[in-house]
Amino acid sequence: MGRILFGGTAALLMCIFLSPQFIRAARRREFGQQIREDGPQRHLLKAGTPTMGGLLLFTSVSVAFLVLTEFEWRSIGVFGVAISCALLGLADDYTKLAKRRSLGLRGRTKLLLTAVISAGLWLLAEKKAHLPPTLALRFVDHSVYLGPFYPVLIYLVVAGTTSAVNLTDGLDGLAAGSAAIVLLAYIAIAFIGQHYDLAMLAGCLAGACIGFLWFNAFPATIFMGDTGSLGLGGAIAALAVMTKTEVLLILIGCIFVLEALSVLIQVISYRATGRRVFLMAPIHHHFELKAWSEMKIIVRFWIIASVGAAIGFAIFRQSI
Repeated sequence: MGRILFGGTAALLMCIFLSPQFIRAARRREFGQQIREDGPQRHLLKAGTPTMGGLLLFTSVSVAFLVLTEFEWRSIGVFGVAISCALLGLADDYTKLAKRRSLGLRGRTKLLLTAVISAGLWLLAEKKAHLPPTLALRFVDHSVYLGPFYPVLIYLVVAGTTSAVNLTDGLDGLAAGSAAIVLLAYIAIAFIGQHYDLAMLAGCLAGACIGFLWFNAFPATIFMGDTGSLGLGGAIAALAVMTKTEVLLILIGCIFVLEALSVLIQVISYRATGRRVFLMAPIHHHFELKAWSEMKIIVRFWIIASVGAAIGFAIFRQSI
């Protein structure tokens, strides 16, 4: 428990103390956020806000984790996926900045690289961490053997979670705060499962998110960019794989699921009927266009995230 607290606190403090210097450097180099023209009009005021804050977040995580880790395969797998996804996000952010537009890497490129990262996670999970190729249904205390389809499950979890966290990163502090809530649940899950090194890594990630939130909360002075959102999504997905909570992640990360579902529903509805279910997707934009304040949306989404994480953890605790 001491290592978990120390790691989380160290990552939090590093993020807080390094953020002002990072923000000044980003402003000097004009690393400003590119805003979608078809998004809510009030978001245009955020154009130019320093981005790529995920670099700062994962630097803090890396230093704290590498100093304290016992290099267990589960934690190494999660850390590797998080850093790999963060690097993918960094390439995406750099492309946006270089081309001065809101679109980065092509979708096919992201999917291909995500498949490579997922394959690496599968090899570490099955060959090094010796996890069985099963899907745990903790609601009914049962497991489904997947065999050769296990890598497919891992890919779906990684691709789905990274995309969902990326979609959630549309309001100041929404993604960072929601991720911190999910990661706090995974600290407890890993600790109860006696995977203490994994719990320490989750603690570092949660601490860094909270430290980053100090400057990312409304009104944000820095954005995490795809570097942060893809990295956090990769970390959460890998934690789900390494703790055999892939199904429970639907509850634990419910706010990310709702954001992704809203986009899916919107696309299917528009293509099938020509009508939109929401005023705009992801769903946080829907409430913006209904004249909800940004802080009202963020706090209420955090409440939903907390309830989902608590229910997911309770089910996990009951199943062991």
